[in-house]
Amino acid sequence: MQLVRQKEHKTLHGHRSAVGPRGRVGVALAALLVAALGTGCGSSVDSGTPAKAGKAGKGAEAAGAAGAVAGTAEQLKAAQQARIAAAKKWKLAKPPLTAPAAPKTKPEISTREGFEVEGQDDLPPVFTTVPTEDKVVFLTIDDGAEKDPEFLKMMQELKIPYTAFLSDYLVRDNYPYFKEMQAAGVTLNNHTLNHRYMPALSYEEQHEEICGQQDTIQKQFGKRPTLFRPPYGNYNEDTLRAAKSCGIKAVPLWNAEAFPNRMDWREWDRDLHPGDIILTHFRGREDWKGSMPDMIRHVMKTVTDKGYAVARLEDYL
Repeated sequence: MQLVRQKEHKTLHGHRSAVGPRGRVGVALAALLVAALGTGCGSSVDSGTPAKAGKAGKGAEAAGAAGAVAGTAEQLKAAQQARIAAAKKWKLAKPPLTAPAAPKTKPEISTREGFEVEGQDDLPPVFTTVPTEDKVVFLTIDDGAEKDPEFLKMMQELKIPYTAFLSDYLVRDNYPYFKEMQAAGVTLNNHTLNHRYMPALSYEEQHEEICGQQDTIQKQFGKRPTLFRPPYGNYNEDTLRAAKSCGIKAVPLWNAEAFPNRMDWREWDRDLHPGDIILTHFRGREDWKGSMPDMIRHVMKTVTDKGYAVARLEDYL
């Protein structure tokens, strides 16, 4: 990929609380007990039994809330332990970092400078990075050639989100594989019917490649995609006009590409940035020096070592 300069991103550096899970439970319990005692002290000494009953009720409420906080802490601890165990099972160097909650307000997506076509303002945006200050990246996987069951197990057990862009000529021999992927929460998007070089095609041919795949995905998987990635990342105005007419809302490209033994970079600094989209492919040992799980191990080591979590792309679009 050609290296191009990327505008600087501002990163928010979060600060961990010095209070651990048990400490937070204690603080919450103390606060609740203080609130309960304050309510009791405000009662009239002449109010008799009703006041005592109210005080007891508040105390029980405080204890219940503290128990809920403790339960949540235990659940988080258990989830982290499961994550560590899964990382060990799949031979990851470190457990994947947990992505923050999806943003309540989704960022405004616009076409990256230098990637515009004529009339771009009225066409789906083309971008390589999602504007965010969260230290997250997005994993996307193209075409559908390799159908490795171990990959599905690995991603489900590690709870790593990813987005698929499918070409029907590679997928049609095993739709159930991708239905299993979809059932695990993966969004299946459009990568054309036959993975042709789009700028060499007429508008009508491009329309058939894109809309035909829209129809196929809807028929086979029950949902019409809103995201489209042109084969090889190549497109022209006709591509985007055809995509829009087929119901496409956005065209995510990528800022880095993952292999089992290396990362390729688009940017001059050869690094990750908040919101970067990572591309890889459904490939195996016939094409790579490794399997899809090998590729995941390598990309996750890169991502985790740099302090990033993998988030779900659709949560930000």
